[in-house]
Amino acid sequence: MDPGPLTDIALCIVAAWLFGVVAQVLRQPVLLAYLVAGYVIGPAGFGIVTNEASIDSISGIGLLLLLFVIGLEIDLKRVIGAGRPIFVTATVQILGTVAIVLAFFTALDHPLGKGHFEAIYLAVAAAASSTVIAVKILTDRAQLDTLAGRITVGVSVLQDVAVIVFLGIQPALDSPSALVLATTTLKIGILIGVTLGVSRYILPSLFHRVATLPELVSVGALAWCFVIAALAHFLGLSREMGALVAGVALSTFPYHLDVAAKVTSLRDFFITLFFVGLGLTIPPPTLHGIGWALVLAALVVLSRALTVLPPLRLLGLGNRVAFLASINLMPLSEFALVLVALGVEAGHLEREMFAPVVYAFFLLAVAGSYAIAASDRLFLATEPWLRRLGLRDRQSAPESRPADPATPDLFLLGFYGTASSLLEEIARNHPDWLPRLAVVDFNPDVHRRLVRRGVHTVWGDISQRDTLKQAGLQHARVVLCTLPNSVLRGTDNLRLVRLVRSLNPDACLVAHAEVLVDVPRLREAGATFVLVPRLRDADDLVAAIHAADNRLLPDLMAALELRLSGRQEIVP
Repeated sequence: MDPGPLTDIALCIVAAWLFGVVAQVLRQPVLLAYLVAGYVIGPAGFGIVTNEASIDSISGIGLLLLLFVIGLEIDLKRVIGAGRPIFVTATVQILGTVAIVLAFFTALDHPLGKGHFEAIYLAVAAAASSTVIAVKILTDRAQLDTLAGRITVGVSVLQDVAVIVFLGIQPALDSPSALVLATTTLKIGILIGVTLGVSRYILPSLFHRVATLPELVSVGALAWCFVIAALAHFLGLSREMGALVAGVALSTFPYHLDVAAKVTSLRDFFITLFFVGLGLTIPPPTLHGIGWALVLAALVVLSRALTVLPPLRLLGLGNRVAFLASINLMPLSEFALVLVALGVEAGHLEREMFAPVVYAFFLLAVAGSYAIAASDRLFLATEPWLRRLGLRDRQSAPESRPADPATPDLFLLGFYGTASSLLEEIARNHPDWLPRLAVVDFNPDVHRRLVRRGVHTVWGDISQRDTLKQAGLQHARVVLCTLPNSVLRGTDNLRLVRLVRSLNPDACLVAHAEVLVDVPRLREAGATFVLVPRLRDADDLVAAIHAADNRLLPDLMAALELRLSGRQEIVP
């Protein structure tokens, strides 16, 4: 007896929760857990849920909401204002990956199925990287705001835009004539024009009227998603593209963060069912499927190395940034699964092609998660091989400095927020110190800005002994490290103190401590003074409380704003 769709849905949710808990304990991506849950309870597993059609409609809603929320999170201003490195790298990476994968599978004459479009789908799927996995890990490691992190996010956003374009032309793949492509382009223009027009001139007043009623905001956002999805279907485009465009249109909307927050919980429910539903369709693993999954994963990794490293190096960003960005972009996007699912639904692909893509997604998600978390150590291990290939980093080049500088004896190791404010204070109040100052850092943006300010700057990794020795640290009188351990890469303050002391036993050495237990350890290792910013923060908060009690907090804020006015820091 068929238990019915409600029972199947309940079983899927329970399985997803149980496997999700296990994934959380093992620190694995939760999307993998949902796919595994679907596979385990599906026909290829224990056969608990065999009627896949019972959750098809709900998982389809989940797909629409997934693309809608992805659209909400695409910041058009960030895309438009993206720097040259992001646009150049994204263009080379997307076109290069599509060319590599397309050429490979076309040359093999469609080895994964009988469809005529499998090479195209695989090429587009391979070009997209997982924004979810990369952003989650970079955020946890406080690396999202680094140069490599910003490039990763920017390239990922442009990859999503490329997928939008592919979703638009997908219905025309069966007959890709010039007339059909022109008609499809016109339909896409109509869809985007109508969507942006309504979102700009009509939706703001409607949402403003219901902004105080959370349930109407949520219902209005869902209604907008499904109306635009229906419009896309009416125009002969995919509903999924309509949902994505609807989200992108709202991304410039004043209430888009509130809308995204309200839709997220509902989206998560349907998304869970969508990925569990995909797991239900995974066939049992075979040597054929696993073998081609390894081939596809290898192609993705190779394409990242060939299409991300070269443009970033040619743009002068150095080996480290180029290597880290290529690692961050390694996990395959969730869009790969979505695109293949849409291809199967449209009749462009054989269902048997789904398994290798899912296995490749698994492999790259797990391997990519570990690689991103250990990217700094991987770079240190890989850098000697890059040098042997002639790819020498800029840290081997002579340091940049103003003309005829005095010999520096005040060294600043690493350059971020506190160091930026320190430089501004020196420039304003102690300009005679500037000829004594030397900064060692590997951020190319910081390097260029410091050179323009006339600051003696050495490109290099402060965790490397050779870099510090080349910079002349052995002659320093004062050495400062203002970076907390959460920002330092490849080292920490304790190891840095020991390294500095091995090069210069006599310098006054200032180190940074995030936790109080590190203070005695740093002192024992050789720090002359330990900077503990949390104590200064506590003093400022006490002053704010006193000012609030005496109704002087606006005066205190005015004094701060006066101090901030006119500052031209390297790191704003």
